[in-house]
Amino acid sequence: MNIFDVLSMIGGLALFLYGMNVMGDGLSKMAGGKLESILERLTTRRIFAVLLGAGVTAVIQSSSATTVMVVGFVNSGIMKLGQAVGIIMGANVGTTITSWMLSLTGIEGNTLWLTLLKPSSFSPVLAAVGIILIMACKGESTKKDVGGILLGFAVLMFGMETMSDSVAGLADNPSFTSLMTAFGNPVLGMAAGAILTAIIQSSSASVGILQALCATGAVPYSVAFPIIMGQNIGTCVTSVLSAVGASKNAKRAAMIHLYFNIIGTIIIMGVFYGLNAFVDFAFLDNSANAAGIAIIHSLFNIGATAILFPFANKLVKLAEITVRDRDEDREQGREEEVDPVSIDERFMAKPAFAMEVCRGKARDMAKVSLEAINLALDVLVSYDENKAREVVRLEGLGDRYEDTLGSYLVQLSSKDLSKADSQSMSVILHSISDLERISDHALDVVKSAEEIHSKKLSFTEQARQEVETLSRAVKDICRLTVDSFCNDDDEAASHVEPLEEVIDTLSKKIKENHIRRLQKGRCTIEMGFILEDILTGLERVSDHCSNVAVEMITILDNGYSTHEYFRNFSVEETEEFTREYEELIKKYPIDLQDGIIKQ
Repeated sequence: MNIFDVLSMIGGLALFLYGMNVMGDGLSKMAGGKLESILERLTTRRIFAVLLGAGVTAVIQSSSATTVMVVGFVNSGIMKLGQAVGIIMGANVGTTITSWMLSLTGIEGNTLWLTLLKPSSFSPVLAAVGIILIMACKGESTKKDVGGILLGFAVLMFGMETMSDSVAGLADNPSFTSLMTAFGNPVLGMAAGAILTAIIQSSSASVGILQALCATGAVPYSVAFPIIMGQNIGTCVTSVLSAVGASKNAKRAAMIHLYFNIIGTIIIMGVFYGLNAFVDFAFLDNSANAAGIAIIHSLFNIGATAILFPFANKLVKLAEITVRDRDEDREQGREEEVDPVSIDERFMAKPAFAMEVCRGKARDMAKVSLEAINLALDVLVSYDENKAREVVRLEGLGDRYEDTLGSYLVQLSSKDLSKADSQSMSVILHSISDLERISDHALDVVKSAEEIHSKKLSFTEQARQEVETLSRAVKDICRLTVDSFCNDDDEAASHVEPLEEVIDTLSKKIKENHIRRLQKGRCTIEMGFILEDILTGLERVSDHCSNVAVEMITILDNGYSTHEYFRNFSVEETEEFTREYEELIKKYPIDLQDGIIKQ
């Protein structure tokens, strides 16, 4: 093996790792974060969690990525440790699919069907189709993602074959043969596999490298077996590192992953070498091949899962013993508090899923704003100190949501996102300030209600009815806005603007009635200022609802600016708008007549 073979091997390894990364990213973008988001919900039955973890890992091609996300779920309080253990087991099973794909490079034979199955036969075609899709598609599209997957797979296979060809000369190298013989020692072989995998942080990649070395014919199964065992331990490094600085439960999730692989390795190696002492497995002296490596890798992970599945709760208990609670927390039975607003940085590794998490947080923020304004309007009609305090809390929560989402999305904007995710990001970034302002105005309404209550002021029956009617319209527009925002329903959002115009009209009528009362001396200037503040705040709430709805329509549907949206109203749309406005104004009747305000 000369210097050029070494360079070829390094280049092949680089292409192999790059192809695996490109293919994994393409698959993740195609999934759009949906698969990962299912992990949050479908984990109540542990067997389902195992199957789901295996499926997701098979798709995104990385058990490390799945496990790191599980650590993030646990750290965010989305998932319990009991749910996490099943997914971690499944992730170890799902990662074996890569070794089976790579085993195609070891196919031998000259028949037509065997030749077609060889990556060297179909990879060039996949690469050509992939690059055509990438270059032909402008901007972000599903076809472009498919092109990335095909091209990544082709590069992966080309790198694998390049590595295999470059190391072929090692078969007759005495130094390489003696090195492989040394790794036949189970402890040394396991250590070598663990170290290699820890360095490149991918068991799939390290197994692929071992499969490439098997092309020399100088790697017997007695060497390959302990190396594969070590590779499964080395892959835990990624999740352990990701848990640094995380919550106690997140650290426990990482420890479950580590314990699962260590205990599984000890059991399977103990049983295997114990049987070998009596039976003497003859195949251990045979040269390993790519398919044989895939079989051993699969049998280990499936076997370890089958053995340890009944003891999943024991793994959780072992992790809890390793990462202990503080004495005072344990004595008082307190659980670690989880911030409902925070978004785990680990999700950045999978931008599509990070965007899905942000969508969830934005929906939570919208519901907080809706609850705040509903409570504030209830307090205005009938003062309640407990509800007033809750509005103060919700307003602070809304502020934190805006800060967290804004900062996180700015970081996420530098990642490679699909067109749909980019649109969602734009909608959220444009909407969170309006949603936050709604909760601000809710607090302003509460302050006005507190002033009325503390100064023992009150509305007359007519004035109270006017405020209740306006409050009902404001509640309706907020509910309509939040529902359309949470469901990404731009058609429902189109009904917000007519209701916003109705609220402006109602506010104007109430002001005119109030002026008449002032002119007749039936109310005070002081109460007039309070009413003016209330009306102004509620008008602005409806304006913010309108802003959210229009941003949704312009970004998700038409793709032009807010000013263009109104300027491009067709005659039919204008007539429909007018009809809807006239129907709504009848739903919230306020007559221009006098009302009396008492002191």
